[in-house]
Amino acid sequence: MTIVDSPNIPRGLTALANPTRFLALVRIVLPFLTLITVILLAIGLWMGFSVPDDYQQGRTVRIMFVHVPSVWMAMGAYMVMVSSALGVLVWRHPLADVAARAAAPLGACFTFLGLATGSIWGRPMWGTWWVWDARLTSFLILFIIYLGLMALWNSIEEPARSARMAAVAILVGAINIPIIKFSVDWFTTLHQPASVLRSDGPTLAPEFLYPLFTMGLAFLFLFLTLHLMAMRNEILRRQIRTLQRKATRDIRAKKQATT
Repeated sequence: MTIVDSPNIPRGLTALANPTRFLALVRIVLPFLTLITVILLAIGLWMGFSVPDDYQQGRTVRIMFVHVPSVWMAMGAYMVMVSSALGVLVWRHPLADVAARAAAPLGACFTFLGLATGSIWGRPMWGTWWVWDARLTSFLILFIIYLGLMALWNSIEEPARSARMAAVAILVGAINIPIIKFSVDWFTTLHQPASVLRSDGPTLAPEFLYPLFTMGLAFLFLFLTLHLMAMRNEILRRQIRTLQRKATRDIRAKKQATT
């Protein structure tokens, strides 16, 4: 029985367990995702630059439309990695490790963008580029976790072993996600409490809320587009590496046969 036919893989994911089928699906879906991403980004940026100045923050409030979606996607990318880690350890899905590896650099980029825009936003609002409060510190830890996971993957040559070790590390690091989310409620921080993702509904004014949701959706489609591209590249890289190893074995076999 092949890994594609493994009973550990849910039925809905069996078809995508075949890399060839997955690459064929990516070729079909990717152009549409790219188009939707470009349209949403254009609309979101236009809406963001069209909002009135905030009565307290002035024009700097526009940084929110990049900063907040970056933070959302930084944590969202990690949750994709958590799902992929379960796919490696529980379902043994052959593309789970590919998905996790592809998401890590993207999550690191979104985290860095969130840190950078947060510092730029915080300088005029707080009078400093950085403070070691719970939200900023836990978000910086997320960036370090991303870097550590990428280093872990690159430090172990055996693919199956690196996949398992990275999956365990991902699940352990997942404890930081709720800390980031609820740090403003659990600790005293300079960050204001949640004003969008609340149980009693958003408290943000509609003229700011709609552009923010549009940019959040644009960043989501941006992540999906880049993630599929990265997964495609990782699959092709592995296929090339397999062909190279096969060619090396064939050359060695021929040399041994002639001696």
